[in-house]
Amino acid sequence: MSIVASELRPAPAIGNWRTPLVIIVCGCAIALLSFGPRSSLGFFVQPMGREFSWGRDVFGLALAVQNLLWGLGQPIAGAIADRFGVLRVMCVGALLYAGGLLLMRYAATPLSLDIGAGVLIGFGLSGCSFNLVLSAFSKLLPPEKRGIALGAGTAAGSFGQFLFAPFGVALIDNFGWQVALIVFAGLMLLIIPLSLALATPPAAAADVPAADQQSFKTALAEAFGHRSYVLLVLGFFTCGFQLAFITVHLPAFLSDRGVSAQTGGWVIAAIGLFNIIGSLSVGWLQNIFPKRYILSAIYFTRALSIIAFISFPITTFSAIAFGAISGLTWLSTVPPTSALVALMFGTRWFATLYGFAFVSHQVGGFLGVWLGGIVFEQFGSYTPIWWLSVLFGVLSALINLPIVEAPVARPVAQPA
Repeated sequence: MSIVASELRPAPAIGNWRTPLVIIVCGCAIALLSFGPRSSLGFFVQPMGREFSWGRDVFGLALAVQNLLWGLGQPIAGAIADRFGVLRVMCVGALLYAGGLLLMRYAATPLSLDIGAGVLIGFGLSGCSFNLVLSAFSKLLPPEKRGIALGAGTAAGSFGQFLFAPFGVALIDNFGWQVALIVFAGLMLLIIPLSLALATPPAAAADVPAADQQSFKTALAEAFGHRSYVLLVLGFFTCGFQLAFITVHLPAFLSDRGVSAQTGGWVIAAIGLFNIIGSLSVGWLQNIFPKRYILSAIYFTRALSIIAFISFPITTFSAIAFGAISGLTWLSTVPPTSALVALMFGTRWFATLYGFAFVSHQVGGFLGVWLGGIVFEQFGSYTPIWWLSVLFGVLSALINLPIVEAPVARPVAQPA
């Protein structure tokens, strides 16, 4: 098969100020801002629960809805971005995100919490999170810069987690959870001016050679009829299950075992900090080693780290060590997963096809958060969910091994 034509063409014409460095820096800033608050929402579980007498299942449902709608909204946002450009999608997403945080601040019932923390933030994330940043990188940057850019964009999201976890705890301790949510909402509005650097032109059929013109339905049929894409999507489920469960329930899990909230904040921060190393390393390693082997190693390492964490007494040291090891494998699945999607199908419908893979990720996130809250309220322990995370990790390590890393075979049009 010939190389996808879009890979051979230079990046779309952009303003002189939008150099590759500016695009990468602004994209990383957006990833940092969008990923920070949602990774810190677990620290609001206990103060809001005490004020409104809510159980952890109430927060579990709201944040599970957030994860699910983030996933379901991603292919829709991706399709709109692929067709009309990234800019308007990111602006709407930032406004929804900020609105969700504000509504969460004034939430006094489980329903209002579900709408703010669940619906609005979920759809907001689908429009302005690092997924669309990676899509813009794939469209605007030349192929030789994409690998490190994808790793940098993912690492920036982790750096947001590193910054916002202790920042959020400090705001809650000194000013209250209400002020913390208002500050977070204001920071989300910064995404709007930053997104100007990532604006992509609307797609036009005239810009695409006839051999590469493909409809939305054809692209989906091709992807879901491709065995390697289906395996990649199934494996991504585990990533969402583990990450969402740990993000939301780990602070409370540590508190139950006598670990202070401040230490819990530094554990989440350690995950974000070490994920910078993991994401950048994987962004580089995927140019050397097969991506399927990298993904398999990541999932298997996660399973082993969870077994070690829950099998020994929980101390400050063991908690931070678990955060560091988890961080190395946290979002490092994203660069090889997104790179495999681009390799298999090109960049024309990248945001859409990666969006559907992300649906699987967020369905896993929905179940991880929701089941975590239900299991704890029923049994007073998170142990069954920890072991379910181990099982999913081993299964995903095996699922990724048969993936074929090659462009999908497409029939070549013959002259009449």
